[in-house]
Amino acid sequence: MSLPPVLYHYFQTPLPYGRTLALQERLHQIQLGSRRTSSHQDILLLLQHRPVYTSGRRQTEHELQSERARLTKIGADFVATSRGGQLTYHGPGQLVGYPLLDLGRPSPPMGIRDYICKMQKLIQIHLMSAHKITHVPSDHTGVFLDPATKVASIGVQVRHRLTTHGFAMNVTEEPLKWFDRVVACGLADVKAGCIELAAEKQIQVQDVVEGVVDVFGKLYGRDTEKLVVESAGEVGEAILALENEALEAGDWPKRPTS
Repeated sequence: MSLPPVLYHYFQTPLPYGRTLALQERLHQIQLGSRRTSSHQDILLLLQHRPVYTSGRRQTEHELQSERARLTKIGADFVATSRGGQLTYHGPGQLVGYPLLDLGRPSPPMGIRDYICKMQKLIQIHLMSAHKITHVPSDHTGVFLDPATKVASIGVQVRHRLTTHGFAMNVTEEPLKWFDRVVACGLADVKAGCIELAAEKQIQVQDVVEGVVDVFGKLYGRDTEKLVVESAGEVGEAILALENEALEAGDWPKRPTS
């Protein structure tokens, strides 16, 4: 039996991280409930965040107290999460992808390691096919332009074989000045890079969305379709509510304030 398409949605306005985390949790619960009748949908959320630093589950609140105080003073939010990985940055100029997939749906079921490897390969293929950018192999998770320059990060969570969190790929230069304020992902000798500098051309986040979706479908062996939010029931209502909240939030700082 063929699998249903993965439904994707790109948010036009940068989203507050905490509310996006709540959206993922809401959609996870909807998927979990409807999976009993095999009526659940696999979803790919594509977006940018408002400036935010996030920690992973390896770090304790005690370890993060001083960082939280320092980073919120420069204009970013700070959110502790349950994803894998360590401290990192998300913000405008970066394409974030949150696949909400049922890994038990394919036959045989997809393992977590395979899922992450495909995600890493997705970014590598997109860099080469769309921008003629070659990555270099690394022992670290993520995608690197050279041993000291990282262009994309990966951090996922899997519960009941349902995935949340995902990847973040730096498209424009805007995120770089925010990355300069932290040791991202615990890698002291690594700096952030972006597609715009590596390809030596101006590019916007919305320009890369369709290409990423295309490679996503091929790698995971799934058709993809745009999610029609107006007719998507609870899922669509939750997405529209967050989009409206993002619009009401107004502008965001374009660079660290101090």
